[in-house]
Amino acid sequence: MNVEDLQWQADNWGGVPPQVVDLLVEGGHLDLVVEAADRRGDWFCARGAARELCTTEEFERAWAVMKPFADSGWLPALSAGADILVRWGRIDEALALVRPDETAWQAVEACRAYAEVLVKTGCVDEAITVLEPHLSDGRIPRSLVEMTEGQGRDDRVLALLVPLAQEARRVQTQGGSHRHWETLDLQAEVLERSGRVDEAISVLGTDVAARRYGPQNTVETYVGLLARHGRIEELHRAVTTGGHAREALRPLVGALQDAGRTGEAETLLRELIAATDYPGSCQSLLMDLLAGQDRIDEAVEVVRPTFEDPWEGLLYVAVRMLAENGLQERALRLLDECSQDFLEETYWVPSTRWWLMGETGRCREAIAEVAADPDLYADERDITIASLLAQDGRSDEAMELLRTHPGLTAATDLAKLLIRQNRPIDAIAAIPSAAAQREHARRRWSTPNSTEADSIDGPQL
Repeated sequence: MNVEDLQWQADNWGGVPPQVVDLLVEGGHLDLVVEAADRRGDWFCARGAARELCTTEEFERAWAVMKPFADSGWLPALSAGADILVRWGRIDEALALVRPDETAWQAVEACRAYAEVLVKTGCVDEAITVLEPHLSDGRIPRSLVEMTEGQGRDDRVLALLVPLAQEARRVQTQGGSHRHWETLDLQAEVLERSGRVDEAISVLGTDVAARRYGPQNTVETYVGLLARHGRIEELHRAVTTGGHAREALRPLVGALQDAGRTGEAETLLRELIAATDYPGSCQSLLMDLLAGQDRIDEAVEVVRPTFEDPWEGLLYVAVRMLAENGLQERALRLLDECSQDFLEETYWVPSTRWWLMGETGRCREAIAEVAADPDLYADERDITIASLLAQDGRSDEAMELLRTHPGLTAATDLAKLLIRQNRPIDAIAAIPSAAAQREHARRRWSTPNSTEADSIDGPQL
């Protein structure tokens, strides 16, 4: 194994996918996962096996699984290996494993990994010292805040963050953009966790009032802060007069519910729906609020006027809401009540309809519809049919169909069915090796207009 291959696996869910690894471990097939990590060089098998072994304190065995991957020098494997060694009590070895050498010392990711291990070993101040020279990298301030949570170093963290935040404020005040825009949010986050809530609200509220925003909306951080601390009046002002209804309405509704004032939340939403030209977000929130009180009929009626609206349509969320409440037949009726033109132009309707039909025991009818659909690619059609066959209890037919397709989607679905039949060895064998997957992906991307359905999801197996 080498770094390039391991990185490809991580980026593409290559080898045995994490969901299959989890099913194997949950089914009691840990030894096979360990073997696959060793024999196939599968990263997700190694990660899943090591994680499970650590939960049972089998650290020596976990390290034996991870060591060949760490020997490649690939940073995620080094970090995972160091974590095992720390939990095993071999602190010096863990630190040596991830300590950046002189040539890599300026590599930000390597220093971040080393700092994470230092924190795990109780060397928090040393970790901060490692990160400090790299704070100019936009990723490191967030890492600094996350690593030091609960470590009693908030004053030192703030001393490093505040100058960066002040510089970002200065540049933004002049109309520019600054790479440390996130430090405004981070400063408030550290103030909040250190118990200085009023100061956090004041600092971030001033930034919001001055419209000092980054690519990630600072308003969302601010209203979340207000909601966590029950500042309902401030949230209400943000919705009604502050110009931040889009960001603040959901937190306000949640805060009102948490305070036992659900009736007020409902009244507010109904008033906003009546007064707004584009009330879709308000209708969606009211639907959720009513459904949470088992007022399903009212919830549906709130969003019904939007169903065929091309911009504010909420039919999909209504269908999902009904399905989540065990009302799949009713969800199907909502689809059947729509105009034919709308159904033909809405991309998500067919797959959602087939899924609902499967959930309501109409798998064979759904299979007939899928088979007759002229717009589906062959792979997409067969993978969907296989899912419905499995749902209908016809697993052998589903597996036979899946075996005719070379892509990872079909192989993954096949492996899941084999695991259900307690055939874990066959399940692993059904997944092509990482090298074969990589070659298949290369050919697929180099073939114009490829129709292979590696990213097509049918009803879940």
